[in-house]
Amino acid sequence: MDDTCPVCRTAEIVCGKWTLLLIRNLSEGCSRFCELERSLQGISPRTLSLRLRALEEEGIVERDTFAEVPPRVEYQLTEKGRALLPIIDGMRVYGDRWLVGPLGADRAELGPSAVPVAVA
Repeated sequence: MDDTCPVCRTAEIVCGKWTLLLIRNLSEGCSRFCELERSLQGISPRTLSLRLRALEEEGIVERDTFAEVPPRVEYQLTEKGRALLPIIDGMRVYGDRWLVGPLGADRAELGPSAVPVAVA
């Protein structure tokens, strides 16, 4: 990997399995561990814990612990994490346009009329 390349450095952080989906889900606001686990069907608790810890170390996710019984922990995106949302939005637009169409058809095969117009 080229440590001087910003694309490489960003990819190193966000391209781990589940990472972008986790950031996408946190874009909706604070979430507890169990809520994130439920929203990411198939992720193991260990993997979720590792991804959250790595994102916290990168300053992308903030962990808030509340002194309650039982203890309550919430996760939310930091400003640095919210700065990744345009990447996810771009991926959503790309996926809508090029990857999945009605009934799973490839939209590129359906022609331009199947491509939605993005509203800014």
